[in-house]
Amino acid sequence: MLSTLLRRRPLRALAAALVVPAALAVVTACGATDTPTTADGKTVLRYQGQTGLVTPFELAENLGYFTSIALRWESDTTSGPANIQAAATKQVEFGSAFNGAVVKLAAGGAPVQAVLSSYGSDAKSFTGYFVREDAGIKTARDLIGKKVGINTLGAHHEFVTREWLHQQGLTEDEIKQVQLIVVPPINTEEALRSGQIDVGALGGVYRETAVPRGGLTPLFTDKDIFGEFDYGTYVFRKDFIAQNPEAVKDFVQGTARATRWLQITPRDEIVAKFTEIISKRGRNENLKLLDYWRSSGIPVPGAVIAEREIQIWIDWLERNGELERGKITAADLYTNKDNPYANGTYQPESGPTGEVVAAK
Repeated sequence: MLSTLLRRRPLRALAAALVVPAALAVVTACGATDTPTTADGKTVLRYQGQTGLVTPFELAENLGYFTSIALRWESDTTSGPANIQAAATKQVEFGSAFNGAVVKLAAGGAPVQAVLSSYGSDAKSFTGYFVREDAGIKTARDLIGKKVGINTLGAHHEFVTREWLHQQGLTEDEIKQVQLIVVPPINTEEALRSGQIDVGALGGVYRETAVPRGGLTPLFTDKDIFGEFDYGTYVFRKDFIAQNPEAVKDFVQGTARATRWLQITPRDEIVAKFTEIISKRGRNENLKLLDYWRSSGIPVPGAVIAEREIQIWIDWLERNGELERGKITAADLYTNKDNPYANGTYQPESGPTGEVVAAK
């Protein structure tokens, strides 16, 4: 069974075919380009969620930070690339993925723009690339001819692995000899311990449960490469932004504030709020995942995007011959204009309502 899973390609985005809740009874407009609204005039934003977890935008809605939008859950996403592809093809209004995947999508002609950082690595939340302690793997060169288990191709784990190998001095020909194998996160620890892969990417609950069992050690972590860093962004289609600027602005300001709430609020209070939200939405989810929640993973107040966080992956793709030099720049792909922590509405040290808070 596991060998079959190792050969599987990542699943594509799930089709959105769920019934709209009565509370979001939408008024369908006549024009094909019109955006649905609720009975009280709020713009409806369809999205894909994450089972057992609460996203910052779902938290923002619960905290009352949105004034002109309403969220509508369509399905749970299978991966970052699939999520932003769903946004680009109008299955949903926005999606979140690793910035390298965003660059590749835009380079392929998808008219998307990043508006807010969505995830990253900090001291408490990061991905480790683990080996067995008895495997004799100590350096990047030891990985030539070996297998690295990652959750999906073309996303965070692949880019970070290949960037680390490059930084450690391997040539492009040598890097190509390191085999990247798609393994579902739930199977990564088993595949690593049984020798079916030599390195396994483990983050969140999978890292938190695997490490105490012993026998594994990190060869490197994504935090080792760039320090605390924002790795992913939320993107909207540019046509949606042009047609619904106030809705996008509301999404950004509310989600930025919710992210800040996560950055300054005690963990017990956060977990209690997440438990409340997950229980109310009634999707038969496992609340035990919340035991392993450590932080938002976003080190920058209010999830403001830094140009370097996108440009570095443009440079990476150009260096590897996967993107024509000068075809796109970071400035083409992102904006912070609606983020209250970037446009002067709030100072970086402010909380989600503008109050100054002590550094955490």
